[in-house]
Amino acid sequence: MSGPTPAAVPPPRLTHRLLAEFLGTAALLCAVIGSGIMAERLAGGNSAITLLANTLATVFTLYVLIETLGPVSGAHFNPLVTLVVWSKMPVAHNRRSQAALFFIAAQLAGAVAGAWLAHAMFDMSVLQFSSKLRSGWGQWLAEAVATAGLILVILRAPPGKAAALVACYIGAAYWFTASTSFANPAAVLGRMLSDSFAGIAPASAAGFMIAEAVGAVVGVLLSRALGPTSAETAS
Repeated sequence: MSGPTPAAVPPPRLTHRLLAEFLGTAALLCAVIGSGIMAERLAGGNSAITLLANTLATVFTLYVLIETLGPVSGAHFNPLVTLVVWSKMPVAHNRRSQAALFFIAAQLAGAVAGAWLAHAMFDMSVLQFSSKLRSGWGQWLAEAVATAGLILVILRAPPGKAAALVACYIGAAYWFTASTSFANPAAVLGRMLSDSFAGIAPASAAGFMIAEAVGAVVGVLLSRALGPTSAETAS
């Protein structure tokens, strides 16, 4: 004789999802900026070692955050990912599409908080702006490529594999793109507020964000060109 059927777990409330997006984006930016500060202090001027340490911290943090917060909010941590997910929703999901704006606000606020937290932990001035210029066609092309690849990986990832695939892709893109793969407007905002190894000057931010938006569109088009995923076919 079987026991009582367990009650279905209700979907997370919007407030819970927004908190997850805020915390996840804050933790991601704190890891990116904080590991860059620590690595630069310990590497003795060796930029390759600094970038390697920065990469590893980002990869590990991304995997953990996606695994732990994914069940709550989907672990977007990126306004472009939110917009892509929103664009794929049926018209009937009107309220969910409106929630995308709250998601993006939470992500941007989290990026700022993460940058400030990293500075506070390393006894740096909390309020600052980066002086590191990242500009030119090569950098912009790199950001478009990095973002297109990220969106493609997210859309094509088999069920349960997104955390590992996204973390691995970003870790690789740190090294094969000239821009070190921001691929995230929220990351641009947070890193713009940090005059550290991971920073980007405010004058360079707009070019990166435009390139990322173009890359996101390319990623969506590439995914469509490859046909439906196994999950879409099964549904």
